Amino acid sequence: MRDLTVYVTEATHQQPIQTLESILVDMDGIERALVDSDDGEVRIVYNEEQVSPEQIKNRIQLHGLHLH
Repeated sequence: MRDLTVYVTEATHQQPIQTLESILVDMDGIERALVDSDDGEVRIVYNEEQVSPEQIKNRIQLHGLHLH
């Protein structure tokens, strides 16, 4: 398992956090995603044999969320 930390601009509000969590949970290879609503930090634990950091980031952006 690997860790990935990204910052999502919209992840400081409840609705985008729920959307983000459902996006990530539905992806194969995502073990866990923890969102810090204070600063939009998202810590993701994933299986590197099933999904790559680029795939995770692309999936987040495809749903209209912005990484910073």
